[in-house]
Amino acid sequence: MSIARIRKNDTVIVLSGNDAGRTGTVTSVNRKEGTAIVAGLNVHKKAVRRTERTQGGLIEREFPIRLCKLMPYDADAKKGSRVGTAEKDGKKARRLKASGKII
Repeated sequence: MSIARIRKNDTVIVLSGNDAGRTGTVTSVNRKEGTAIVAGLNVHKKAVRRTERTQGGLIEREFPIRLCKLMPYDADAKKGSRVGTAEKDGKKARRLKASGKII
């Protein structure tokens, strides 16, 4: 099994697009589509119809970002970092290449 580069609750930096250079926390990842939703980034307004439960109108919502545009953020190095593998307690773990920290 290969190790996933980006997972839920990771801090990531956006490489390209309108939010380039901004960081946020991943709230969900869709492996099949190759997208992730990052809290506070890629926010758009969406028209919602009124129902019995909701009032309706325009709401702000976070939309998915392609995984190729995201990179794990290394707080120690203060930049995006590539991910490698390392051993931790006899299991495979993800390691940031910029600082060597295991995540």
